[in-house]
Amino acid sequence: MKISIKKLELAKARACMSTNDIIAAGIPKGTYNRITTVKSAKPDTIGKIARILNVDVTELLED
Repeated sequence: MKISIKKLELAKARACMSTNDIIAAGIPKGTYNRITTVKSAKPDTIGKIARILNVDVTELLED
């Protein structure tokens, strides 16, 4: 699934969370870095990030 880095950054800002906070919450650093580089991830990984940021998955996907 394609993830919007802009939307991800906005969700992080709204949640007052940094990349390190997301990694500490259970997303491996390598996985997070790959997501931000490739702009794609497995649905379950995007779901986990959405749960950490307390947003709906659709808020992180590209239009």
